[in-house]
Amino acid sequence: MAEGADEDLPKDAKVVKTLLKSMGVDEYEPRVVHQFLELMYRHAVDVLTDAQVYSEHAGKAVIDSDDLKLAIQSKVSFSFSPPPPREVLLELARSRNKIPLPKSISGHGIPLPPEQDTLISPNYQLAFPVNQTAHPVEETEDNEDGSDPNPASNQNPNLSQTRTDTTPETSQRVSFALGAKRPR
Repeated sequence: MAEGADEDLPKDAKVVKTLLKSMGVDEYEPRVVHQFLELMYRHAVDVLTDAQVYSEHAGKAVIDSDDLKLAIQSKVSFSFSPPPPREVLLELARSRNKIPLPKSISGHGIPLPPEQDTLISPNYQLAFPVNQTAHPVEETEDNEDGSDPNPASNQNPNLSQTRTDTTPETSQRVSFALGAKRPR
């Protein structure tokens, strides 16, 4: 940016640009400054809102420095939590690593854990209608206007020759295991 453009910027934007330059950031999009300003304003509003709540709870008419300190302290302690100490992580890793991994299923391809630890059990059912009474569809006489009620029958004569109906009351349920091999 040119020096003349920097003079038109608000004071807060100049501060953000100075901070970026002091951290060694020389190239950035102009929107970065606006995003930092929005973040700063949002943080300031959150802290002041919390300080106002603390002041009202204490029965004060105005916000004082103690309210601001408490609001900043609560915002920092709840927003930025440090990771647990290294000793805690090492103890957690030791206790977790004491549990052995399940034995794998031997075979071709990718090794899988035992079947009780996998999700390859049947998870769906298919309902096939059972053909108890199959009877041909009776041919109806032509309509009075002479048009064919099934125009597809003119294209393929085998389609309208015989058709069987199934009764929907009786059906057979079949389950398939997803991991099972198919017979050939």
